[in-house]
Amino acid sequence: MLGDYDMPEDACTIVQRGKMFKKVKETLKRGLNDDLSLPAPKWDNPNFQSHPLNGTRYTSRTFFEQEWESVWTKSWLLLGRETEMPEPNSFQVENIGPESIIMVRQTDESIKAFYNVCQHRGSRLIFSNEGKSETFACPYHGWEFATNGKLVKAQDSEDFPINPCEHVTLIELKCDVFAGFVWVNMDPDCQSLREYLGPVCNDWERYQPDKWQRFTAMTVNVPCNWKILQDNFCESYHLPTVHPQLRESHEESYSKTTFDICSEGHSRMIMLGATPSATQYGPKPPLTEGLAERLRLWDLNPDDFTDRALHARKALQEQMRLLGRERGHNHYENLRDEQLTDAHMYNIFPNCSLTFGADGVLLQRMTPHPTDPEQCVFDHWYYAFTPSSGAELLRAQTNVRVDEENAERQFFDYGQKPMGIIPDQDVAITIGQQLGLRSRGFIRATASGQEDRISWFHHIIDEYMQGQRP
Repeated sequence: MLGDYDMPEDACTIVQRGKMFKKVKETLKRGLNDDLSLPAPKWDNPNFQSHPLNGTRYTSRTFFEQEWESVWTKSWLLLGRETEMPEPNSFQVENIGPESIIMVRQTDESIKAFYNVCQHRGSRLIFSNEGKSETFACPYHGWEFATNGKLVKAQDSEDFPINPCEHVTLIELKCDVFAGFVWVNMDPDCQSLREYLGPVCNDWERYQPDKWQRFTAMTVNVPCNWKILQDNFCESYHLPTVHPQLRESHEESYSKTTFDICSEGHSRMIMLGATPSATQYGPKPPLTEGLAERLRLWDLNPDDFTDRALHARKALQEQMRLLGRERGHNHYENLRDEQLTDAHMYNIFPNCSLTFGADGVLLQRMTPHPTDPEQCVFDHWYYAFTPSSGAELLRAQTNVRVDEENAERQFFDYGQKPMGIIPDQDVAITIGQQLGLRSRGFIRATASGQEDRISWFHHIIDEYMQGQRP
C-alpha cells in the first residue's frame, strides 16, 4: 500500500495545495499574529476611575489658564500637512491658543517649526496662513529671518552693541512628521512623537496616508469650550439622537462596537460600517440606498442583497480586495478586512479626532481660544487618496462632506455657512451643552460605560495638571 504522502493527486488537488502553501507563505511573511482577516489587536486598556466631570472644567478661567500651561505646552500637537509645503521655503502658519507657529520646508527637504514672533520687540512676524518666501520680514522694523530661523538683515545693525545678525535666531520648537502630518511640541525635553503616539502608529501606517491630499478644509469659530467637542467625539452614545441618518450605514450599538484606550493617553473606537443598524431597524434591516450605491461602485448587484443587507459588508471586503489593486488602491493589501469597511475613530490627546475609512481620513481638531474658556476654534478637514473613480467613490464610502482635491481652506464663524450635515449636528448640540454647563443646576456628569473614553481623556488632563505627565 502507498503511504499517505505517496498517494497520487489529480490536477485540482495540486492547484488547491499550491494556493494553500502560497497563503501560508504570505501569512508567515506578514507575521503569525497579523492575519488581515482578524480584528485589530486590543490596546493595553489600563484601569482607571470614572471621572466626576463638572461644569467648572469648561467655564473657569483659572482652570483654562492652568490647562494651557500644563497640557498644551507639554503635548505633541498635530498642526500642518507635509504635502501642502511641497518645495523649499514653502510654509504654513497655525495658531494654537495664544501661540502662532510657522512650519517651513528647508532646503534639505526637512521641516522646521518656529514661534511666529520677531526677536526684536515681539511683533508677530507673519499674518498669512501659507505661502513661499526666502525670508520672513517683520512688518514693524523690517528685520528679516531666513527660513532656517537665522536673522539675516537688521535695519541699522551698526547701532546695536553687537550686530544682531551674529546671534539672533527665531525660537525653534520640536518638530516631527508622521502620517503626512506635521507635529510640534513646545516642550524642549519632550519624548519622541512615536513614543507619544504608541499603538496609534501601527494602525495608521497601514493606510499609507502620507500622500493623501486635502478635499475639505474648514476652520470655524465655535462658542463652546474645546473639550466639549473632544468629549463628543470620544463617545457614540449620541449617534441615534444627534445623527439618526448613520443607522443606514453603521451598526450603532455599543455592544457591537470596539472601544480601546492606551497608556499613552489616546483612545480608539471601531464601529461596523457598510451595515444598516440591526439595533435600530431590527434583525433584518433594509438595504439602504447609500449601501446599494456603494455596492454598485464595486461592481456588485444590490438586488443580490435586498433581503440580506447584513451580508453586504463581507461582500464589499472581498470585492475591494479583488479589485483594489487594478483600481489603484494598492494600500488595501496592508489593511485588515475591517479597515476596508468599518469606521476607525481615534482620539489623539489632547485635541484631535480622526476617523479613518479605506481611502481617507476625517480630521477634526479643537484648539482653545487665546483668552476665553467658552470659545474655541474647530477644524473640519478631509484628506484622501484619489482613486480612479474620483470623489464619487469617496462620497459613497464616507458620511462626511467631500469637496474637490486641494479644496480651498475656508474660515468663518459657526452659523455663517454649513459645514456638512454631521459636523453641523455635532456643533449645534455642543453649543447647547456649553449653555447648560454654566448652570449652577449642573453638579456632575452621570456617564454610561460606553462614555468611559471621556473619563480617560479628563483623567489624562488631570495627570498633566498634577505634574504626573509627560
